[in-house]
Amino acid sequence: MDLGLDRKIVLVTGGSKGIGLATASLFSSEGAAVAICSRNEANIHAALTRLPGARGYAADLSRDEDARRMVEAVEAEMGPIDILVNCAGAAKRTPVDDLTPAAWRAAMDAKYFTYINVIDPVVKRMGARGTGVIINVIGNGGKTASPTHLAGGAANAALMLATVGLATAYASKGVRVIGLNPGLTETDRVAEGLKAEARQGNVSEKEAREAALKRIPMGRLASPEEIAQMAVFLASGQASYVTGAIIGMDGAQTATVI
Repeated sequence: MDLGLDRKIVLVTGGSKGIGLATASLFSSEGAAVAICSRNEANIHAALTRLPGARGYAADLSRDEDARRMVEAVEAEMGPIDILVNCAGAAKRTPVDDLTPAAWRAAMDAKYFTYINVIDPVVKRMGARGTGVIINVIGNGGKTASPTHLAGGAANAALMLATVGLATAYASKGVRVIGLNPGLTETDRVAEGLKAEARQGNVSEKEAREAALKRIPMGRLASPEEIAQMAVFLASGQASYVTGAIIGMDGAQTATVI
């Protein structure tokens, strides 16, 4: 299937690791011109060795001015962004007894605003041009409350609402906005989350992982590449009538009809 992504300009935030890196790699293999963004320059340099021809940009996306400058730099050097995939940012997993107002705010800065600060300048530019796609890789923590992920889950829930709201607002301007909700995936972030669950439950990390697998009907975690394949398809013209949707990819763990 020809996805029609050749020469499309794609920005992947959080593109130096995990799902973001897998997504950037797949876009690159489809002929797109890829830019990745991360806070850590060492991680960017390591990722670029696996992404021939891609460009890297270091920015703290929790700061709106940094995010805006990064977007301006990408468009000045590469051209107008056709596709934005947001993967950057992860809220710290915090047991409920340790939550404070500061922890809730930190979770919003770490996950919600790292997306919004990039979306805001990009979606307005896309709307003015009459074309563009934004894929927000969010996470099912916004649908199911976890005692170790309440603050981060609240940020995810807010992102889901922002995603569908922006999709509605910009549909008439030729911009599609879609949310993708991975479940447990083989990434460093999930590994850290399982460690937090192990501490919370006073069990070993192996036991926490085994318990997590039992909750997934498919019996395994997703690979970053599986999530990337869906993100790239949704960004392509083959999914041209998909917008305002939140698509779950959790191995049937969340059995909910909405």
